[in-house]
Amino acid sequence: MADFGTRTDPPGRAGERETLLGFLRYQRETLALKCAGLTPEQAARRAVEPSSMSLLGLVRHLADVERGWIRGRIAGDVAEPLFWREDRPDAAFDEAEGTAACVAEAWAALRESAEFTERFAAEASLDRTCEDRRGLVSLRWVLFHLIEEYARHNGHADLLRERIDGSVGQ
Repeated sequence: MADFGTRTDPPGRAGERETLLGFLRYQRETLALKCAGLTPEQAARRAVEPSSMSLLGLVRHLADVERGWIRGRIAGDVAEPLFWREDRPDAAFDEAEGTAACVAEAWAALRESAEFTERFAAEASLDRTCEDRRGLVSLRWVLFHLIEEYARHNGHADLLRERIDGSVGQ
């Protein structure tokens, strides 16, 4: 799967940027732990019918979400979604195939998104803004949103993993 290392607790006493990035890393590492040791078929298993959600689909979805928010919006780069399509908004889930190539592609995308976020957020002002349907939002807001997005989906990952092989916890 991904080489996100072991899960490291966010800093208890640090500045705002370090705390935000620490919590975001923790959530990414939690997702990697939830997916550790699975075969490609297990990673792609839709374990909660009728939903097309799978652990592999979550990896693909979160890679696109992080890429879109950080690279595509707040950094202002051209960053087309890798898995989402306007005509198929659930493509990240629906097209998650239980193959080694699909799993490798998903983790490479998440790793690239995470690395870009880490580099960009280490230097950019937390007050930097971008347009959103809510109006202007700051990098600070985007990082909080990504933490929330990962945490919510890690709750789904807990349930999916338990349905796949009975693994629970953490």
